[in-house]
Amino acid sequence: MIYLTDLMRSRPRDAPVTSLLLVLNVVVFLATAVYGGGWWHSNVAVQLALGANFGPATQDGQWWRLFTAMFMHFGVVHLALNAWALWDVGRLVERVYGRLRFTAIYVLSGMAGNLLSLVVQGNQAVSGGASGAIFSLYGALLVFLWRERQQVDRGEFRWLFGAASVFALVMLGMGLVIPGIDNAAHAGGLAAGALLGTLLAQPWAQGSSCSPRSRWSAAGLLALALAVLIARIPPPLYRFGEELKARDAVRQFLQDDQRISQNWATILEAGRQHNLSFEQLAGSIETTVTLGYLESFEAMRAAHPGSAAPSAKALDALQIYAISRAAIASDLADGLRTNDSQKIKDALTQAQTKSPRNLAKTPPPQR
Repeated sequence: MIYLTDLMRSRPRDAPVTSLLLVLNVVVFLATAVYGGGWWHSNVAVQLALGANFGPATQDGQWWRLFTAMFMHFGVVHLALNAWALWDVGRLVERVYGRLRFTAIYVLSGMAGNLLSLVVQGNQAVSGGASGAIFSLYGALLVFLWRERQQVDRGEFRWLFGAASVFALVMLGMGLVIPGIDNAAHAGGLAAGALLGTLLAQPWAQGSSCSPRSRWSAAGLLALALAVLIARIPPPLYRFGEELKARDAVRQFLQDDQRISQNWATILEAGRQHNLSFEQLAGSIETTVTLGYLESFEAMRAAHPGSAAPSAKALDALQIYAISRAAIASDLADGLRTNDSQKIKDALTQAQTKSPRNLAKTPPPQR
């Protein structure tokens, strides 16, 4: 008869993979916090930049996010809950499956859960966390307990199997009613863990049996599920790389606008001090201001990511702003050349506009 209670209390050195995973999760969280990811809450921008799962980014050639998302957490409470669950179940599953099989179950199932999350909410939310991989350990544990139920103490079997089943069902149920929980990753991890637990099964004790038929069935179901998921991945609303280029264009224009505005003020001050003739003023305005805004307009137009991208509206508004500033500067230059005081006055009045920074706000992706 096999007793599993002692394995659940394994020391860190007896479950090195579980211990390493815990350390990696904590280190990555500390790194995200240092870079502005937030200790209690997060706007997800840092996690997204460092590897969280998000359709427009993952499908933009960054499929490694299916792996790195397993180490991204959104606040210390999120990390603490996952760390507790990993330590609680990980030591037992690592001892009964072995280090290599445990690692394969955790990593591959976690990625499968993130793939299902991509299918369900790929364009809608940024996701991450170890919970999908942790659910895979519960799936593998349930398979192990059922397969070895004759080799395990009856009371221990009832307790462990019942507790693991209730935990999985309760957590999945909470995911249906509490916003912000990635239930797709949980369900995908649980199912993948059960299938991989069957595929990678090995005899635990004398009298244990691992049916080749069950292995082949698990392998076939796993392959079929992955094929279906891959076929059902929704097309991204936009490419994240293009969105990043658009954000860079917005930042660059704000810098250019500040520089051009300062140069404009310097030119007008020189005119007030009669250091420049009207013709010289007009030429300087056209060269420095009008041309500067037209060049910025073209740069933003070249970086436009498409209407579905978060920065699209901001980029459109800034393009309108840039072309209107160029037109105002051109009118001012014409007024100076023709000595049209009313046109000069109108252009100077229109030039007193507010900062474009309120136009450059981009809504962040949601968790």
